[in-house]
Amino acid sequence: MKSQQSKYPAVLKLCAAAVLGLGAGVAGAGVPADVPAAPAAQRVAVSDQTDRIIVKYKDESAPVALKGGQVSVARAAAPLSATRKAVVDRAGQQFGMLVRESHSIATGARIFKLDRKVSVADAAKLAAELKARDASVEYAEPDRMMHPLFTPNDSMYSQQWDFFEATGGLNVPAAWDKSTGTGIRVAVIDTGYRPHADLSGQILAGYDFISDTAVSNDGNGRDSDASDPGDWVAAGECGAGEPASNSSWHGTHVAGTIAAATNNSTGVAGVAYGAKIVPVRVLGKCGGYTSDIADGIIWASGGTVSGVPNIAARAQVINMSLGGGGACDTTTQNAINSARSRGTVIVVAAGNESQNASNSNPANCAGVITVAATNRSGGRASYSNYGTVVDVAAPGGDSGAAILSTLNAGTTSPGADSYAGYMGTSMATPHVAGVVALMLAKNPNLTPDEVESRLKSSTRPFPASCSGCGTGIVDASAAVDAAAGTTTGTTISETESNNTLGTANSVTTSGTTVNGTMGSTTDTDYFSVQLPAGKTLTATMTPNASSDYDLYIYNSAGTLLSYSENGTGTADTATSANTGTTTSARYVRVVYYSGGTGSTSGKYTLKLTW
Repeated sequence: MKSQQSKYPAVLKLCAAAVLGLGAGVAGAGVPADVPAAPAAQRVAVSDQTDRIIVKYKDESAPVALKGGQVSVARAAAPLSATRKAVVDRAGQQFGMLVRESHSIATGARIFKLDRKVSVADAAKLAAELKARDASVEYAEPDRMMHPLFTPNDSMYSQQWDFFEATGGLNVPAAWDKSTGTGIRVAVIDTGYRPHADLSGQILAGYDFISDTAVSNDGNGRDSDASDPGDWVAAGECGAGEPASNSSWHGTHVAGTIAAATNNSTGVAGVAYGAKIVPVRVLGKCGGYTSDIADGIIWASGGTVSGVPNIAARAQVINMSLGGGGACDTTTQNAINSARSRGTVIVVAAGNESQNASNSNPANCAGVITVAATNRSGGRASYSNYGTVVDVAAPGGDSGAAILSTLNAGTTSPGADSYAGYMGTSMATPHVAGVVALMLAKNPNLTPDEVESRLKSSTRPFPASCSGCGTGIVDASAAVDAAAGTTTGTTISETESNNTLGTANSVTTSGTTVNGTMGSTTDTDYFSVQLPAGKTLTATMTPNASSDYDLYIYNSAGTLLSYSENGTGTADTATSANTGTTTSARYVRVVYYSGGTGSTSGKYTLKLTW
């Protein structure tokens, strides 16, 4: 639970890897087809800067909605006091900067504008200086920007391998017999949208939250027009050494994967084609500010943002195919917490740097479903981030097999409708957001935590190597069953011999049920789990009615951590938490005590969840 950077400081990037258009489509967000993408590390180094900081004072709260739809902006919207302004000025002078207040955001924090762009590290020093000078500051941090995360790729329903292929697909057709996402609203927090024939009737009223006109590229700041004017940039516009790039139409591509019109004899299908898209525009030229994204999260989930009309009906799901480096910002985490308090499920991209996702934000934020990308073979895509913060994986494409969706043919300004293949964790994320919409349409009473738990327990094992990719590849049909309570997860059979730690049967998917057998009175069966940091393994062993088998959990050194020794016909349950910071092995052991043995009389089941 818990998805890099350029000219406009501290920005979040889209988590899509670039790409090849089919027909007249644009090549890729951030990278034109005929220009190789700069290495991710280079892009981050060049663009690690910002000209804004976020400051939250302890006595200032978020605006609240009053009767009749009016908004109380409380002290958060009042002018900064002379005392506080003096402290801000002195802190800025300490670093040779002029600092002026810009605006307040929905979390109750204020945004301060610097007179020039500085490195995020220098902005952090300024923020720390301000907090040290003023005890009334709750927190202060750089207003970083998020950007598209692109890497290059190659390339209508028959081409959507990611929906139906048994090896690397999402198993969507089987889910459509049970749910199409009707009644669910999915907010796509991204670059906005382009009107498209294959999205006709699928787009609800959204909002443009970009506050900086240089980023918005539409001649104004925040307004009710969430359409995408294009995010093309000239060479050097996003920072020295940054290449020129065509418009990405990234939000349109993401929206198509989630809810493109289906059974209309045109173009592509959407995972949850009965759902509707709420476009929330936060990314423009060179990316988008954390503060704008936070307001977008709060608004989309039904919260109040000063100066912005409340959303007509909250989005039950938020898709964020964007990301940046570093720890989860307090601002972002507060916005996520706010959205979760209203029941909204947040799905984010793990990122495309082929690194541990714990270094990517918001992938490393708490309370989100973090998604890694798999290729057509079901293994980890070459670019995908990984690690213990990743919850599940979904098709994101890779070289030679991209993800086809809706796009626009304009290289800069909007052109004609088109379709194109992109690849990236940006593409994997909307697959999962779509599945969540299918789940909630089936069972609208699920909480965000219940959605995550049932989604993770219903994944299928990876058919190829995908270490650090969560519990498995999302299975749309199984997830809908799990939402309805009609399935308990994957079922496998014990494989002999497994009577030592070294020969233990590996269990890779949370929610797995093992069908086991006590072959003899001296039999003992071991099962291994690679338990992610911060997770708790729960093992429940149910013997046959006439037998008494016992349950033990060990670490890799063979030290007993937990056990249960109930009597005949009674289930045993034991748990073990991984309180460390890295994945740690657990070995679950089932031991004969009394009763039946063999294929007829020695049966038991073992359920493993974490």
